[in-house]
Amino acid sequence: MFAITGLIAGGINNLLGPKITLFIGTLGYALYIGALWCFQQQGTRWFVIFAGAILGFTAALLWSAQGAIMMSYPLEKDKGKAFGIFWAIFQLGSFIGAVIALAINIHSGSLNAVSTATYIAFIIIAFIGIFSSFLVLPPNRVIRSDGTLVKLHAHTSVKDELLGMLRLLKDWRMLALLPMFFASNYFYAYQGSVNATVFDGPTRALNATLEGAGAIIGALMIGFFVLDAPWMGRRNRGYLGLVVVSVMVIIVWSVALSWQVDFTRHYVADHGDHRINYHDSNYTGKGALYFFFFFADACYQALAYWIMSALTNDPFKLARYAGLYKAIQSAGAAGSFGMDAVLTPLLNEHLASWIMMLVSFPLAFLVIRTIKETNYEEEEMVYVDETLKKEVLAGHDVELAAQAELDKEKALEERRSGAGEKVSDGTSS
Repeated sequence: MFAITGLIAGGINNLLGPKITLFIGTLGYALYIGALWCFQQQGTRWFVIFAGAILGFTAALLWSAQGAIMMSYPLEKDKGKAFGIFWAIFQLGSFIGAVIALAINIHSGSLNAVSTATYIAFIIIAFIGIFSSFLVLPPNRVIRSDGTLVKLHAHTSVKDELLGMLRLLKDWRMLALLPMFFASNYFYAYQGSVNATVFDGPTRALNATLEGAGAIIGALMIGFFVLDAPWMGRRNRGYLGLVVVSVMVIIVWSVALSWQVDFTRHYVADHGDHRINYHDSNYTGKGALYFFFFFADACYQALAYWIMSALTNDPFKLARYAGLYKAIQSAGAAGSFGMDAVLTPLLNEHLASWIMMLVSFPLAFLVIRTIKETNYEEEEMVYVDETLKKEVLAGHDVELAAQAELDKEKALEERRSGAGEKVSDGTSS
C-alpha cells in the first residue's frame, strides 16, 4: 500500500498542502498502534492487517510531505544539514525506545509483552504528532534566511499533477536513481532477521540501541561535514558524498559477509540452543557492526535525498520526487520482507542487499554529473523586504505582494534600458 500510494502521494501533497497532508499521514500511525494493542489483548489479526494497509496509505502521504519540506524549505547550502537534523530526530525515537527495551531486558531478563500504560503513552504521543502538523507553514509563506520566498506560485491542479508525474517518469535522472531508491530499505529485513536469529533478547535490545546511535551520528556527520561542506562546490560535494558512502558500504558489508559465511538460519540448532549474549566473548565486534550498519544506512539515505534536492528547489517537484522515492523504496522493502518470509538463506539476502547498493552507485554518479552549482539563477526567485515580510507573516496575499515586488523591479529595469537613462540604485518609483 505504501508503494502504490507513494506514486500519487506527491500530487496529493501539492493539492492539499503539507499541513493537511501531514495531518492525514499521521492518523494511520495512531490507528496501527491501537491495532497492535487490540491484537495483544484480543488476538484480532484482521485488524492488524487492515490497520497496516491503512498505515501504508497514510505513511506515503506523511513521507511525501516530509520530503518536500526537508528538501525545499532550506537554502541550497543547508540541505544536507536539514536531512541530518531530521534523520537524527527521527532516529532519536527508535534510540529511546531501544534504551527502554534494553533496561527492561537487563532488569527482568526478557520483554514478553507491552503494558497497557505503554500503549496509552504511544497513542498520546501519536496524537501530539497529529495535531502538531497544523503548525507547519505552506511553502508560499516560508521566508528563507536570505530573504527569499520558498515558492511564489502556490496553486496546482489535478491535471498539473498528472502531467507532472508523467514528466517525472520520463526523466532519465529519476530512472537512473530507481536502483538506489529500491535498495535504500531492502537491507532492513536481512539485518533484523540476523538480529533475531543469532542474539538473545537483551543483546537484540543493545543492538537496537547501537543502531539508533549509529544512524544519528552518521546522519549528522555526512549532512554537516560532507554534503554541506563549505569549502567546495556543490557538485564536488556530491562526488565526495558518493565516495564516502561507497567506501562505507563496501567496508561494512564486507565485514558482515566475512561473518555471515560462518552461520545460517539454523544458528540455534547448530550451536546447542544458545544465542549470543553481549557478555559472551564472541559478541566482540558484532555490536560495532550493527552500529556501522545504520551509520552507513543514514549516509546512504542522506545521499539519495541530497541528490534529489540538488536537482531543483521547487516544492511541487520535490514532493513528487519524495513520493516516487518512498514508493520505490517501499516496493523494495516489501520484496525483501517477502524474501525473508519464505526463509531465503541469509547469505542470499545479504548478497542481494549489497549488490543492489553497489549497482546504484555508478548510476547515481551519472545523475550527480548533471547537478548545477546553483538552481537559483534559473528558478524564479523573489526577495522580500521588511514591509513585504510583515505582510507574509501576517498571512496576507503572498503572491500579490511578491508580484508587486517583481513588477517594481521590472519597471525599474525598463527605465534603465528605455532611453539610455541612468538610474541610480537609490531611485524609487
